[in-house]
Amino acid sequence: MVQAYILVQTEVGKAAAVAGEISRITGVLSAEDVTGPYDVIVRAEAGTVDELGQLVVARVQGVGGITRTLTCPVVKLG
Repeated sequence: MVQAYILVQTEVGKAAAVAGEISRITGVLSAEDVTGPYDVIVRAEAGTVDELGQLVVARVQGVGGITRTLTCPVVKLG
């Protein structure tokens, strides 16, 4: 399995709604609204890097109210 954190910026006032909608997407482990430069942090997993890319592009970025995402794949060092 490939896991990643997806950092999400939203339109003003949309973080809670975006986190709620993203949390219902298959493959999303958690979606929490946070403070700072990003509004929502998502932890997701998929079988392959390609499937992870499809999850982000086809499902997560399709949620209304999102202005930008940054995907950070989890790596095992050492």
